Amino acid sequence: MPSRLASRTLTPVTATHPLFAAIGNTPLIELTRIGELPHGVRLFAKAEFMNPGGSIKDRAAAAMVLDGIERGLLRLPAADEPPQQLPTIIDATSGNTGIALAMIGAALGIGTTLVMPENTSPERKATMRNLGATVIDTACWAAAHPTRCSASACG
Repeated sequence: MPSRLASRTLTPVTATHPLFAAIGNTPLIELTRIGELPHGVRLFAKAEFMNPGGSIKDRAAAAMVLDGIERGLLRLPAADEPPQQLPTIIDATSGNTGIALAMIGAALGIGTTLVMPENTSPERKATMRNLGATVIDTACWAAAHPTRCSASACG
């Protein structure tokens, strides 16, 4: 069964792309050993880790990209378009949304530039780069502005 994302856009390329059919099409798993539940109650978990990018953030990233395409704010590239003229997704991220955007950008041939704190894990940065994203490191805000950051907000 295709996900709701697959039919959301009128663009033929994204409407039929297998990536969008897979995002959100994750199983429900019944939790049978969770403890005592009231009579007749069944408990299920949605296995979002089974999205193509491994996270529930795949849904949000797909929705943002499809919305941008639908509204004409983001276009799909032409097959022979030079790399320097590709449409580009730009986002500030430090995690799973960036991975999802990089994955979607790679699938659609859209450039992706991700801006993130320099203390983002090397593994996350490598994943994003391996998906074709340009990664831009920025100074960690809390370290750059210690007098404006409370201990509770910045750890």
